[in-house]
Amino acid sequence: MTESNAMSLEAVARCAIDGERDALETLVRSLQDDIYGLALRMLCNREDAEDATQEILVRIVTRLSQFDFRSKLKTWAFRVAANYILDVKKSAVERLHLSFEQFAQDLHEGLGMEAPDETEHSLLIEEVKVGCSLGMLQCLDRPHRLAYVLGEILEMSGPEAAEALEISPDLFRKRLQTARAAILTFTQSHCGLVSDAATCSCNRQVPAALRAGKVRADGCNYAANATSFQQARAVVRQVDEARRAFALHRSSQPRASSINFARRLMETLDARSTARVD
Repeated sequence: MTESNAMSLEAVARCAIDGERDALETLVRSLQDDIYGLALRMLCNREDAEDATQEILVRIVTRLSQFDFRSKLKTWAFRVAANYILDVKKSAVERLHLSFEQFAQDLHEGLGMEAPDETEHSLLIEEVKVGCSLGMLQCLDRPHRLAYVLGEILEMSGPEAAEALEISPDLFRKRLQTARAAILTFTQSHCGLVSDAATCSCNRQVPAALRAGKVRADGCNYAANATSFQQARAVVRQVDEARRAFALHRSSQPRASSINFARRLMETLDARSTARVD
């Protein structure tokens, strides 16, 4: 959001606190995609992320009167989200306790010679790309993953991200630097989108991913638009080599959830209001 839009979000929040239903729905709609994007990158599972998003939005709405307007509304919302995500039970992927070494071995074993050409456009190639970027994040622990997602992917400033995480700016900077170094080292060694020295390519992972059920030919969990490995590589390499790992994650945008969280939440609030009247 631009600065003007961010300021208008605070104005919407004031109206919502004053009891304006439409303002509350607008507020939730303005936040739901970012909250879902954060939850998905943290939990790496669409259903878990949708459940987390719903719960986080409920907490934001029920605690909105506690917002003191001394920070940006979105910063405060991310604080609510971060506190929830740090405490929620681990997702199935997190319970695998992935390391970068294990992830690299999985990628090596998944390479196939009989695969789509690197110029072929396919939703499956984008599905592999986005899924791989999400899986890579799971090799970081939750505190470092949160720092990386907020600071690098969602591009929050250091002071804002530190405020959202309720830690000092120095600690946030250290976590972000550690996460950046780990991601950069991994991608430079193993990701063909980032480095010519790496053997892995998204198109060569497709056959093994299909056999293992990691992607499905009849429907994608993450891909919004078809791409080719060549096209994805060109996007990543628009920046200097030192920034390519970060360009990979920023360009790997999972499609939005099909759930209309705002409508669902408002229907729940309406039902509770009706029940109180009855």
